[in-house]
Amino acid sequence: MKKYLKLFPFIFIFSSCGDYLDVRPESQIEKEVLFSTEYGFFEALNGVYVRCTEGDIYGNELTFGSLDVLAQNYSFTTGTNTLAESYAETAEFKYQNNAFVDRKNRIWNGLYNAIGNCNLILQNIDEKEGVFTSGLYAPMIKGEAKALRAYIHFDLLRLFAPSFVNGPAATAIPYVTKYSTEVTPQSTVSEVLDLIIADLLEARSLLESDPILAENYVVGYTYNGDFDGLPDDGSNEEQGNNLFLQNRRHRMNYYAVCAELARVYLYKNDKVNALKYALEVIDSGKFPWTDKNDFTADDDRLKDRVLYKELIFGWYIPAMEVNLRSRFENIASSTAIVTAEGNILYETGGVGADDFRYKEWMKQESDGITRKLLFIKYKRDANANLHSLMAPALRLSEMYYIAAECSFDTNPEMAWGYFNTVRFHRGIGTEIRNSNDYEFFIAELIKEARKEFYGEGQIFYMYKRLNRDILAQSGGSIAARDQVFVWPMPDDEIVFGNRN
Repeated sequence: MKKYLKLFPFIFIFSSCGDYLDVRPESQIEKEVLFSTEYGFFEALNGVYVRCTEGDIYGNELTFGSLDVLAQNYSFTTGTNTLAESYAETAEFKYQNNAFVDRKNRIWNGLYNAIGNCNLILQNIDEKEGVFTSGLYAPMIKGEAKALRAYIHFDLLRLFAPSFVNGPAATAIPYVTKYSTEVTPQSTVSEVLDLIIADLLEARSLLESDPILAENYVVGYTYNGDFDGLPDDGSNEEQGNNLFLQNRRHRMNYYAVCAELARVYLYKNDKVNALKYALEVIDSGKFPWTDKNDFTADDDRLKDRVLYKELIFGWYIPAMEVNLRSRFENIASSTAIVTAEGNILYETGGVGADDFRYKEWMKQESDGITRKLLFIKYKRDANANLHSLMAPALRLSEMYYIAAECSFDTNPEMAWGYFNTVRFHRGIGTEIRNSNDYEFFIAELIKEARKEFYGEGQIFYMYKRLNRDILAQSGGSIAARDQVFVWPMPDDEIVFGNRN
């Protein structure tokens, strides 16, 4: 049966507290009032970002929650704690489990709600260009809204449809481009990818005046920083009056669009274009590798665990700080990995012995029965820290991995060069070169990506795209198949829009 998606009108207005991404919902407002001013458009777009940072989507489940559970990044034992027990059957791919069904339905609804509000902005902005005080704002708002619409649809595709390599003509998800009560039919996997790419290419053109492209826009830290006299993300905009132009890496900026194009083209197995856009980000020189002294600083208040300078785009999630502390910093209530399994993952008995990621992201504790590694990538001090609390969405290292994968067929030595560059900046000095074996290369790439993106929700997607068995703990594996990689569509009452 062909399914459709029906959306109901729903939008929030938000009130700023000194930063366009530090806000809380206050009330519903008619769209005619909301879009009568420039500020209203800023608030509406900001509302999309805020919605995306809630715990049902990128503020938890699609970053360090369900997706990392499926990637076998956490260890679960019976009777450990409530959080672990709620995920235990998800880790076994029991997609009919009530806890998973509830999370999946909320993810579906949350993502399509954000898409609906992107569409509401796009349907109003062209006829309201007269409200803007600068010709810069309308194209940037439109570009960000299109980019977010594409980004979110891509994750829906990666969750609820077969991969391109397994089923390009398979029925996939609805690609919703209108804010209305009309139903939207499902498209095929290939059709959805083409629509995503079209939105991203248009967004890239609309964002050609993005301040992040300016030479004086220097990526840095928010607070204590690297003492170069420049505020976070460079130019004087950080200290100016226009909040919309600040902290562009907290938004879908120009380079984030390029990075997402690289990711989407790779998913479509178009390695020529994937390499093109990955290199545009790499060659820009805009995103510096994190200095070892920042990554490994003894003073936790001055430590950069999230590798902030390397973020091309991330979700600003200060509201999640309390939840993250309970989630990862208490052995009795955390998701964690058994120490032995974590040591295997990070190869601590070999090249991983000097890996900064293991040393800075894993903290060994005991629950009285088993020694486990608490995951502390998101640990921070609320009063003094190098950067804002972020959930990484697109980062520099992924562009190097994409460049490596796309180069291997024609230039294996260059591919290994990109691969080794990331390892070098994570403290691993041992290089791998002189191998033309593609299977060996892919196995090593997955191994490194697991270390790099632990707690970021990307590894499950990588297994799916490559149609590779998921590496289980204790040396086993979960066979690659659609029953594992494709989430069941939500119930018909949700698909048909009968539930808010």
